[in-house]
Amino acid sequence: MRDFSGDLADLRRRVADAHGYLRIEPSRARLTELEAIAAAPDLWDDPDKARTVTTEMARVRDDITLVDDLDDRVSYLRDLFDLAREEGDDSQETEIVEGVSALAAELDALELRALFTGEYDERDAVCSVSAGAGGTDAQDWADMLLRMYSRWAHRRGFEVELDDRSEGGEAGITSATFVIKGRYAYGWLQSEKGVHRLIRISPFDANARRQTAFAALDIVPMLDETEEPDIREDDLRIDTYRSSGAGGQHVNVTDSAVRITHLPTGIVVSCQNERSQIQNRARAMQILGARLAERIRAERQEQLDKLSGEKRDVAFGSQIRTYTLAPYQLVKDERTKCDTGNVEAVLDGDLDAFMESWLQFRRTGS
Repeated sequence: MRDFSGDLADLRRRVADAHGYLRIEPSRARLTELEAIAAAPDLWDDPDKARTVTTEMARVRDDITLVDDLDDRVSYLRDLFDLAREEGDDSQETEIVEGVSALAAELDALELRALFTGEYDERDAVCSVSAGAGGTDAQDWADMLLRMYSRWAHRRGFEVELDDRSEGGEAGITSATFVIKGRYAYGWLQSEKGVHRLIRISPFDANARRQTAFAALDIVPMLDETEEPDIREDDLRIDTYRSSGAGGQHVNVTDSAVRITHLPTGIVVSCQNERSQIQNRARAMQILGARLAERIRAERQEQLDKLSGEKRDVAFGSQIRTYTLAPYQLVKDERTKCDTGNVEAVLDGDLDAFMESWLQFRRTGS
């Protein structure tokens, strides 16, 4: 039988590392605290607090269960190997090989969690895509990006909520705001913040000439109500208009869509996809709070910090990634130099390689 001692020792080390970066021992103590809070008879007197507690408890318990399971599986393979070697039973080798391979693959995926060190990495992500230079092609490109990130989110089992969509004149969209909900959504998506460039034969050019188009993606973490900055009512201009999207029987009948302008900063947020004006206003205020918090964090530092990223014109020379469909096919990240010729897969949401390379790049600086 092959000697698996080195493989199993490496797996044991990697599981021990997971205890560290997932903070398993402190999590066990925290779980005990949360279970005591959740057992209180008056927990649901405050629904927001109750949801916060139960959500955190589920996440902490999931991490503990995951690592305990990895520990158990490594121990089982170690015992199986020792027993098979003592008895000269080569028939167990296939099970051991498959078990070692499966654990290694799971740990490869889990170790990406060690790269999520930011304060807000576990949060949902508030995303805004907007067309830049390139006319109708840019508006079509913005719509393609909206689809691409929606597909990526669904691949990961995340939920996508579209809050606002402004249609383009001939095709595509001028802008859209959407929220991707799931653990580490912001941690993953912060790599995508910036200007994206598309090079292709324009479907809107009668002469079939090559066209370059730009669109920008902005990402901020969703905040809890207790973290949102105080917003003075006098600082807001609130406009209502007729919704053009989904939302039930009142769409195109009542002015249920809401646009809020924060006068001191000029930040504008819109929401039209909830069923009532009250719901649209509440959602827009939540998004405004997240964007204002992002602005405040940036203003506290001399340079824009990791959350805010670098602001550039949505035009030539400012892109973080280029998607070339003609005369050849290539997607290339300008920061990490990660690239692929499978453009169709990327546009269909296969973005993990680019996100992972950026997370590694951020940690090492190269």
